[in-house]
Amino acid sequence: MSTPGLGRALLAESLGSAALLAGVVGSGIMAAQLSGGNDGVALLANAIATGALLVVLITLLGPISGAHFNPAVSLAMALRDELPWPRFAAYLPAQLLGGVAGVLLAHAMFDLDLWQPGTRSRTGGGQWLSEGVATFGLLLTILLAQRYRPAAIPALVATYIVAAYWFTASTSFANPAVTAARSLTQTFAGIAPHDVGAFMAAQLTGALLAVPVAAMLLGRDQSEGRPGMPQQSAR
Repeated sequence: MSTPGLGRALLAESLGSAALLAGVVGSGIMAAQLSGGNDGVALLANAIATGALLVVLITLLGPISGAHFNPAVSLAMALRDELPWPRFAAYLPAQLLGGVAGVLLAHAMFDLDLWQPGTRSRTGGGQWLSEGVATFGLLLTILLAQRYRPAAIPALVATYIVAAYWFTASTSFANPAVTAARSLTQTFAGIAPHDVGAFMAAQLTGALLAVPVAAMLLGRDQSEGRPGMPQQSAR
């Protein structure tokens, strides 16, 4: 199967990132409006909506661009020689600009000011560790699933993110482009711009750790089947 053209891939990454951020921010706004001030209910609604949207986006756009929507994922793929470095460089602005467009779209749908730099403080050692753990787990999920359960990647990624919303103190941004875009909203999903840098550093650290750990777990060349088990079709 031929590799989709760069233009199609960039369009998929931009649209996917925009849809993801519109979903994260929009569902956060709706959840906050309907939860009566109960942050637990709002977070649950936000997590479920995000997970459901991820299944759709990854399933439909994965064959076109890989459905990264995340510079940490693109970096890991480039380090594993699964994404050419020039394409990696092109993916980054597509993901970031798409994410910003998604935040603005969410604001427009709820009749809010389009431009509203975030004010929600998210800082401290626990938050940074949470982002490292969340991103490490996300990348490990993707890299292991590529070999063992490729058809299940949309469900596995979505399920992991929903879980990580709850077991991390940061509610699992796990994505530098998402983090940057969410610094442009003062709503439930927002983050203060001055907290973005530390989040990104933790996320990239988690991603860089996941690549060698995945290599150790996978062991032999990816063309081989599971140790001690017959090779299986990806279908």
